[in-house]
Amino acid sequence: MTTRLRTLVRLTFANPASAIYLGLVGIAIGVATAVTLFAQDPGFVWVLPALCAFPLFMLAALIHGDGQPAAWVFIAELVLCVLVQSLVLGTIVEASRGRLRGRPRTG
Repeated sequence: MTTRLRTLVRLTFANPASAIYLGLVGIAIGVATAVTLFAQDPGFVWVLPALCAFPLFMLAALIHGDGQPAAWVFIAELVLCVLVQSLVLGTIVEASRGRLRGRPRTG
């Protein structure tokens, strides 16, 4: 694994803030899936996972306009937006830690 890829994986998954975020989104997706499978009328249960990925997911939703995408497109966009936001969250946390420790950022 290259150094850059290892850094991306560490910032996206191994950072404590990113891990908590991904865990909460995973729980929201699990609950939405369970309600969809076992409830008579799931209603707007997928709004909560979409709100977890809101800033980027809103931009992805604007691409579709008035039409509703297929379920696999919706879930793929949701997962991609969550992973990008987790990377950004990990980068922000790592940058703030470096600044607090007094070491310069390399980049």
